[in-house]
Amino acid sequence: MNSRMLRLTGPFILALAALAALIVGLLMGGGAAPRLISDPGPVIRWGLPVVKLLVNLSAATMVGALIVALFALRAREREFSLALDVASAAAAVFTVAAGATGFFTFVSTFNPEVSAGMAFGQQLGRYLTETELGRVWLISTVAAAVITILAFAVRGWASTLVTALVAIAALVPMATQGHSGTLANHDAAVMALIIHVVGVAVWLGGLVTLVFLRPALTAGRVRIVVERYSTLALASFALVAVSGAARTLTSITDPRELLSPYGALLAAKTVALFVLGALGVVYRRRLIARMTGTGGAAFWWLIVAELGMMGIASGAAAALARTPAPADVLAPALTTAAEILTEAPLPPELTPLAWLTAWEVDLLWAVVAAGGVVFYLAGVRRLRRVGRAWPKSRTVLWTCGMLLLFWTTSGAAAAYGDYLHSMNMLGRIQLLLVIPPLLVLGAPYRLALEAIAHRNDGSHGIREWLQAATRSPALRILRHSAVATILMVATLWGLGATRVLSWTLVDPLGHEWAIAHSLAVGSLLAWNVLTSARPAVRAAVTGAITIAATALGLWNLLQPGLAFADWFGAMGRTWGASPIEDQRNAGLIAIVGAILPILLATVGRRFGSADHVASIPPSSKGHSWPTAATHDSEPSRG
Repeated sequence: MNSRMLRLTGPFILALAALAALIVGLLMGGGAAPRLISDPGPVIRWGLPVVKLLVNLSAATMVGALIVALFALRAREREFSLALDVASAAAAVFTVAAGATGFFTFVSTFNPEVSAGMAFGQQLGRYLTETELGRVWLISTVAAAVITILAFAVRGWASTLVTALVAIAALVPMATQGHSGTLANHDAAVMALIIHVVGVAVWLGGLVTLVFLRPALTAGRVRIVVERYSTLALASFALVAVSGAARTLTSITDPRELLSPYGALLAAKTVALFVLGALGVVYRRRLIARMTGTGGAAFWWLIVAELGMMGIASGAAAALARTPAPADVLAPALTTAAEILTEAPLPPELTPLAWLTAWEVDLLWAVVAAGGVVFYLAGVRRLRRVGRAWPKSRTVLWTCGMLLLFWTTSGAAAAYGDYLHSMNMLGRIQLLLVIPPLLVLGAPYRLALEAIAHRNDGSHGIREWLQAATRSPALRILRHSAVATILMVATLWGLGATRVLSWTLVDPLGHEWAIAHSLAVGSLLAWNVLTSARPAVRAAVTGAITIAATALGLWNLLQPGLAFADWFGAMGRTWGASPIEDQRNAGLIAIVGAILPILLATVGRRFGSADHVASIPPSSKGHSWPTAATHDSEPSRG
């Protein structure tokens, strides 16, 4: 198949398959059926899911093109510029489609009399600025317009990275509104859908980008780029499968519900996913290795077939979003105080057994913890294959840190953190002062430099991005002991004694931000204490954090009133300690946590002078695995 036919056939089959699947799905699920009251008309009923499908496809292409550029291509080459052009064009389509979706959603929701008059304009303006749904589509439209300009204007590594981060962030508001019915604000469903949307975007958008990149790639580059994309696709497949299963568990509560129209659409999407996985296995294991020149015709026909299956999955997903899930229809009313505040029933009493059996899995951090262990062990295994040793103590420390991260974000600390101030404090202390030292002592950066292949073909892999991050001025500032100390003190008090804590309890995205922020700040502090060769600096940092944690504990212990009465005091608990007693328990936990920096400093005296954590072994500076630069026929790994 020649390049021109591929560029025409691939996107056309994707769009046609997606549209056909959408129409069938809407007919099956009733997503475009006339309403009994306030029906907006067939144009809106059918037009809204169509423009939403266009939003999904264009947003995916935008993100996928940027990720492929950052991970697989060479800057200042035609291939890189073409990928950014694809991202810019997709973002432009995304802008128009998001604006149309916002308008159609307004008409569908409020059924106003559409006109060019001032009254209609005022209604639309209030919808876009004063309602959550309107703000989502306004933000998405503006963000897409900004990305259109950025992707067209930038051509450097750092600026492209910023553009990609903005593009991924632009998907989040849509994902929070991507359900039908009452599950739209359910934390587990929201996080599962965010991960799902990002995984699909990288997978689908990357494949579309390959189609447009083919004429810009030289004979020696096609196989290399395809190999790198297949790595991205494999990771995306895992994310999509896991997040899709998690989302299904929140929407299907009884196996008999799989026989509903929602279940049928879900089954179609699942079948398409597994067919896509099988196609990926075929071209990863068989066809890539046989590629010569610009690639065999069989491979590119397989790419077209994969685009067709992705179109079916995308159309089914768009129809699924318009079909009420059984769990949405049957969801009970929120009646108790705990249910009104958290959208979940009050858990049973926290008993010693519940510390082991209570779970509320946070999919994002479960994926991070599992991926962290898997990739770390893969790096250790790669070193051993080439006769390089890696200390078992580091592997144990890293694994313990990741397991503790999983328990803190998904175990009893998470299950009871919304209801008990003491458990919330325990989780924060672990994220700030317990888990980061374990991870830092695992020396993941050093392992990455040792185990991941060095690229010398002008592209950036994981190793090159890690090295670029350590050289960045921003990280140099953040790693300064004074800055790390100020950030830690501000985080301790900000998440422990201000309304920021309330925000992290109410907003699922705020909750995820708090976890990521705490881990980052804790890691910066742990790195400072463990690697500082100056005892005075180590003592100053340790003393400041110990005083701050102790002060936070005393603040909780000694104040006469309840600090967060509108949350912890309003749960309606009839078991366990009273809210004021539980607040004092939280204070005791903070005071115990104040001892941890001292223990960390003691460990730092042993390892800091030996540069145990941050040293870059001499062998890694000149070490390189076989890459495309040494043999054009050999793909680069990592």
